[in-house]
Amino acid sequence: MKVAVFTDTYAPEINGVALTTERLVKYFKDNDIEYMVLAPNVGEKYEDSNTIRCRSMKFILYPECRLSIPIYPYIVKVMGDFKPDIIHVMTPINIGLCGIKYAKEYNIPLVSHYHTNFGQYLNYYNFKLIEDLSWKYFRWFHGKCDRNYCPSQSSYELLENHGIGNFEVVNNGIDIDVFSPKYRDINFRERNGFDHKLAILYVGRFAAEKDMDVFIDTAKMLNEKYEDKIHFVMVGDGPMKKDIVKSDFKNVTFTGFLQGEELSKVYASSDIFLFPSSTETYGNVILEAMASGLPTVACKKGGIFENVIDGYNGFLCGEKDTEDFYKAVEKLILNEDLRKTFARNGLRHAKGKSWDRVFDKLIESYEEVIEECEVRERKIISTQIF
Repeated sequence: MKVAVFTDTYAPEINGVALTTERLVKYFKDNDIEYMVLAPNVGEKYEDSNTIRCRSMKFILYPECRLSIPIYPYIVKVMGDFKPDIIHVMTPINIGLCGIKYAKEYNIPLVSHYHTNFGQYLNYYNFKLIEDLSWKYFRWFHGKCDRNYCPSQSSYELLENHGIGNFEVVNNGIDIDVFSPKYRDINFRERNGFDHKLAILYVGRFAAEKDMDVFIDTAKMLNEKYEDKIHFVMVGDGPMKKDIVKSDFKNVTFTGFLQGEELSKVYASSDIFLFPSSTETYGNVILEAMASGLPTVACKKGGIFENVIDGYNGFLCGEKDTEDFYKAVEKLILNEDLRKTFARNGLRHAKGKSWDRVFDKLIESYEEVIEECEVRERKIISTQIF
């Protein structure tokens, strides 16, 4: 099987879509599946012989990502040489559109992934007026595909409610060898001045769509009572970093974006994971935190439900309910046994979510789609003959 992956975000960019795509490519390599990735040029050498980089420019609305400027005739040449059996489109914009165009022109089986709740994102940036237009676009986009994938049951229901069908739930996974409590680093805690405090961790973009205002307000409330007992560790970056700095927290460490061993170390060296985002289609960071042995406090909306079981491996709080988040974190601060119980249950849950299981299922789906397309093509040929 030859798989062509079209994506508008890829390594070394750090976000859920890029990391999921990178992990899929690793699975292809480990299982001797031929692949080709088309992705934006990120201005530095980070590729292998199977990655084709398209021209790109900085994306004003999302500076951490690039806006692709693909040249379609070049894509036709590359794909003509590669001859894919199936095309997997990871993103619904520029490079993704080229994937759809090529698949339709050359009659290649086509699947796509829904990773991001763009409708909610638009609301956060005061673009609510075009939300309906965005859903019309997604109905057209995913309607062109032979099969579509989404990471959670909540995403499936959201899409179904907006008239978008032909979806299959394929959860995201976790590398339990990469994220593990064994990477806890006392030296990291000592260097950052919280070796005798509870570290409350956030991992992600510092932005409105991640409900960073809820995190900041919750942190302020916690500091009023527990400043001498807690320390906030912030992994990531984004437009709302200035708001965190403006809050003048004395007990905070900013690490910037991390990946690999450095990220694993920070997870395992923390004590509580606080993630108030209400826009997640799945929330990869939740699984990473659980695999690292952290109790989790998260929002009871979207794909978070797939992993956080309220009162078992974490607490689920109301959307934008700062008081609810405060009380949940406070319970964990005051109860070490509860932290250990949640951590143990979360680790058990994460161990059942390996990427290999996820992608084994995806490959089975690819094979079904290819076979269905072949049957459909034979019927068309048969009709033309007779």
